[in-house]
Amino acid sequence: RLVTPLIINGDMSVSQRATSATSLTSSGYHTVDRYRMGYTDSGTWTQTQESLSSGNAYLNGFRKSIKMDCTAAKSSLAANSELWIEQRIEGQNLQMLKKGTANAEKVTFSFWAKATKTGTYIISIYDNDNTRQCSQSYTVNSSNTWEKKIVTFPADTTGSLDNDNNYSFRIFWFIAMGSNYTSGTLQTTWAAFANANQAVGQVNGADSTDNNFELTGIQMEVGEFDSTTIPSFPFESFENNLRKCQRYYYERVAEDAYGPGVQGMQIGSSDTMIQGYHPVKMRSAPSMSVSGAWTMEVGTTSVTWTCPSTRTSTTAFSSQQSAGNSDGSAAIVYSNNNTASAIIGDAEL
Repeated sequence: RLVTPLIINGDMSVSQRATSATSLTSSGYHTVDRYRMGYTDSGTWTQTQESLSSGNAYLNGFRKSIKMDCTAAKSSLAANSELWIEQRIEGQNLQMLKKGTANAEKVTFSFWAKATKTGTYIISIYDNDNTRQCSQSYTVNSSNTWEKKIVTFPADTTGSLDNDNNYSFRIFWFIAMGSNYTSGTLQTTWAAFANANQAVGQVNGADSTDNNFELTGIQMEVGEFDSTTIPSFPFESFENNLRKCQRYYYERVAEDAYGPGVQGMQIGSSDTMIQGYHPVKMRSAPSMSVSGAWTMEVGTTSVTWTCPSTRTSTTAFSSQQSAGNSDGSAAIVYSNNNTASAIIGDAEL
């Protein structure tokens, strides 16, 4: 099926940052690309890009998942406790929903879930442009078993989405939510955002160190579907998937111990200008950084290169750093005997 998926990295195959992150007690992107963890006072967690070798998700073609493993429990949630996995979607990628018009479309999500704790879970959409929300429930029936879930959201004729590169939708898969978010009535139709109506009925997935929660095979379809009519998952090549993820974040990792990085030249008597290109055109001008050790060599001078970004666009960056060599001297940047070194561009939503 040749389509452009609305969910990026739905098969969890790309994980540029890491395949495992431990002792997590903060929000952010930790492992699998395009999936952000939301956190407030809900125990301690390990997040991994898990390799699958059995189960129904595996039998349906999925080889990776994102897994949350509770390592310190929160048996009694605070009112403001939160734990979720989310993906944020640019407004310009959602215009086919015709949201805010009389022709607005329903949206159906299909995904594979595996959780230790059975019971009611909530998936929710937050419309960032209009401060609106809608939530739906699904049930985990069997502990530690891959189950396919299909959830449909109604059309919303109120509030059009901005046609730009900022996020318009946040899609949440809740794991544990305190009473601030569960004390109202579950908002199953679109309405103005209200904290108390977001996650009513959500089980406490943080109440035991035995608890795990996994997702894979996430797809988002325009229209209403059920288990017999939902289109097949839109598998992509790893290359295409990676390039879509690199629009938001990339790590240019050294190929070997002295792998090449970027190049430039000495400008005047003090500064060296290094210039490089991003692997794809990015969502916005990214922030630049490095990990590991990089050396900048200018003529006979070698200094540690820290990538102080002075000019950044969606396609390229330049870094100006003092090296103290003669004007016009060629400059190269290479990994300083560290194959884990990386040049990093970050334009995440």
